Formats: sequence, structure tokens, C-alpha cells
Amino acid sequence: MSREEPEGPELEVAAGDNPFPEGPGPDEPPGKDPDWPDSEPGLGPRASVFFASLEAGVGRLQQRAQDLCNRVNDNRKEDQMLLSSLRETLLLKVSELAEQLEERLFHNYGYHNELIQERLRALTEVMESMEEIQAELRNICRTVEEVYRDLCLQPEA
Repeated sequence: MSREEPEGPELEVAAGDNPFPEGPGPDEPPGKDPDWPDSEPGLGPRASVFFASLEAGVGRLQQRAQDLCNRVNDNRKEDQMLLSSLRETLLLKVSELAEQLEERLFHNYGYHNELIQERLRALTEVMESMEEIQAELRNICRTVEEVYRDLCLQPEA
């Protein structure tokens, strides 16, 4: 697994900016830190400089962490805007597709309704024709019955 280097300013110590000084300079009295007038009791000037340097390093790290958090939050806002835009675009596209589908369905419904109407008209014609044929068959049956009665009622000669 490779380790990526963090982006942003690096914590590099240039020559002469050593966070851990060697000791008091030649002009300074031993035991007294000019940058820290109130040295911690019981600690020498080197410890005060060390803690001051440590606090400065911690401050820089806190600032970098805050900057990274701000960048993450900015990226999240951008991502949220992109997702909102994508959602709106998808909603528009889905609406368009739904309208197209609805138009096609109405077209198909209309076409099939015409076919159904045409077949219903044909069925109605067939049913009317069947009623006419049925009426003719009844007339034929009555005529056959009358002929049969006439034949059966005639005396034998």
C-alpha cells in the first residue's frame, strides 16, 4: 500500500529556524528567555523555548487541519450542488420520457379502440344476420309443421 503525501504547505524547518535552539545566545544571561519573560518555574530556558516551539507547531497543525476541514466542506457543497443538478436533470428527462410513453400509449389505445369498434360493428352485423336467419328458420319450421299436419290429417285414399 503506497502512502500519499498530504497536499498543502509542508512543515519544513529551514536552516536557522530550528525549533529546538541550542541554548541562550552569548548576549543573554543563562536561565532567562527573552521571548518568554515568565519562564515556567523549575524549567530552564531551553524547556521554555521547546514548549514555545511545540505550541507553534501545534498551532500550525491545527491551522492545517482547519484548512483541510474547510476544503472538505467546500467539496461537499460542490458535490451537493452537482447532485441537485443531476437530480433536476434526471427529473426533467424522466418527465419527458413519461410524456412520450403516454403519447405512444394514447396512440396505441386509439388504434386498438378503432379495431375494437370495427369488430363490434362486424359482430353487430353478424348478429342481425343471425336474427334474420333465425326468423326465416322459424318460418320454415312452421311451414314444415303445417305441411306435416296437412299430410297427417288427410284421409287416406
